[in-house]
Amino acid sequence: MAIFVECALSLPDTAAAKSASDIAPQLAFLSKLVARDSNLGRTHLFTLNYDTLFEQALELLGIQYFDGFTGRAAARFDPSVYGLDVYYPGEVAEGRVRRFDKFLHFYKLHGSIHWFEQDGEMRARHPDLAPFKSYAAKSSADKATSLATLSGHAPSVGILPTANKFAQTLTMPYAHLFRSFQVRLGIPQTFLLVLGYGFGDDHVSRIIENALMNPSLVMLVIEPNPTSPVIERIRRYKDLGKRAFVLCPTESAFAAAKFKYATFDDFAKSVMPDVQWLNDFLRLRRFEKQIASSATPVEPDLGA
Repeated sequence: MAIFVECALSLPDTAAAKSASDIAPQLAFLSKLVARDSNLGRTHLFTLNYDTLFEQALELLGIQYFDGFTGRAAARFDPSVYGLDVYYPGEVAEGRVRRFDKFLHFYKLHGSIHWFEQDGEMRARHPDLAPFKSYAAKSSADKATSLATLSGHAPSVGILPTANKFAQTLTMPYAHLFRSFQVRLGIPQTFLLVLGYGFGDDHVSRIIENALMNPSLVMLVIEPNPTSPVIERIRRYKDLGKRAFVLCPTESAFAAAKFKYATFDDFAKSVMPDVQWLNDFLRLRRFEKQIASSATPVEPDLGA
């Protein structure tokens, strides 16, 4: 229950953002990620998070994605969707194929707060997050008290951090998702970007280490702490001739501002190259807010 409500997060309102530096890092990261040349291959985004912040950001940005589920009302897990793509129909009819640029494949390796089992199948339906918005601002004691009142809103989450974690990865749909992760890393000319992962899950780290046998795989790990054991781990990979690199702040920069640089937020907003369409999107959101605030409701004429 506590894991569910801690992960029942909502993106902040983007209409008040004056620039790309003011928005949620998920928005900056995704908008820049899909701006890469589609001829380089589709982006495959794997996450261990239970929250739906990426899904919220994808829909807000108008980015199409396949997450392993088909259907709308009560989506059903169907891994065959990962073999599909999105194209412009007019171009196909004319004998030319042009991909829809704003598209990616999305995998939640440990499940999600919007997944639930029904009749022996894995389904997906996004819950109403409104009852949980005030939860994050509460103290620990108040959070514990409020869990009882929220109990009716929380379905199952997925693979929880228990001793049974690895065994759960061998069941569906997780077995297919982890298999997809392994297959993607084995494809030639693959670039693996690692953000927010400390190599603490053996079943995930083992797949990454095995993938380093791929001679054309390049891995870049973003690590905000220069004294983290992850640094030494990546250095050993590199010393073995593997193409593994780490981006982290210097010790002096870390001492001056701990966990500010080489975080997900910093990398998404400051390191990744800017894209013009993100600024256009923010201007459009501000314009929509201005229209909404200036609209005057018209009272109905009940005497007519």
